[in-house]
Amino acid sequence: MTGSEAPAGIRQTAPAKVNLYLHVVGRRADGYHAIDSLVAFAGIGDGLTAGAADELTLAVEGPFAGALPAPGDNLVLAAARRLAAAAGVAPRAALRLVKRLPVAAGIGGGSADAAAALRALARLWGVATVDLAGLAASLGADVPVCLAARASLVAGIGERLRPAPALPVVSAVLVNPGVALATAAVFAAREGAFSTPAPPIEAPADAAALAQALATRSNDLEAPARRLAPVIDAVLAALAAQPGCLIARMSGSGATCFALFAGPGAAATAAERIAAARPDWWVVATRFGGAAPA
Repeated sequence: MTGSEAPAGIRQTAPAKVNLYLHVVGRRADGYHAIDSLVAFAGIGDGLTAGAADELTLAVEGPFAGALPAPGDNLVLAAARRLAAAAGVAPRAALRLVKRLPVAAGIGGGSADAAAALRALARLWGVATVDLAGLAASLGADVPVCLAARASLVAGIGERLRPAPALPVVSAVLVNPGVALATAAVFAAREGAFSTPAPPIEAPADAAALAQALATRSNDLEAPARRLAPVIDAVLAALAAQPGCLIARMSGSGATCFALFAGPGAAATAAERIAAARPDWWVVATRFGGAAPA
């Protein structure tokens, strides 16, 4: 379960999506790129609550509330309206979003929020027959995997999901330098040949084994993102310099980067050191693997 009912409404967590690797393997005739990626979810995310109301409203709070687009462009409201139309119900709900994740950051914040809205409203409205996965795919490439909210192998343009090999619970640090990157711009800046899909990794026993497996793969969007936002170089260098860092890499189209550590103590220390040196960056110690956060 990724949410629970409470007197205040139906609550859902929208966990941060992290691309442990991301290969761009082709481009379709319609211009969309095909990917091969291993996605995991972190133990930190936004929070969404849906309650009964006479109309559809969205209240936003939290440290990144001010960075969201205008209400008319909000993916949460778009998800609500599409679900209502598909279910043949009036779009009536009071939605409250607590925005803890940076925006346009490569960790699926908006997509996770939209997915959380679909899950919450399907329960609030008693919708059982609507194809939520199909609706998710119509909202954006990352929304289907965020709807599943579990570690997955992602293919196609994001709509084809397979269960990932069992991942150990791994301590990690996420860092965003406060630079928003548009996914379309990063894809447009990509150069060179397309990659080939990688064979699935064997289920790693621990963080070191996962890092070793990831070292044979890459994020094909990292190079173009670094050209568009050179500060990513500094983020990756700061992570790689921390004692106990097993691997440092960018997630998605950036600019958020992550590093894996052998244990929570090393991750917490690394996060404290980076935050002290760069108080203008968003830095959090978290974990990947295991069950999705409730």
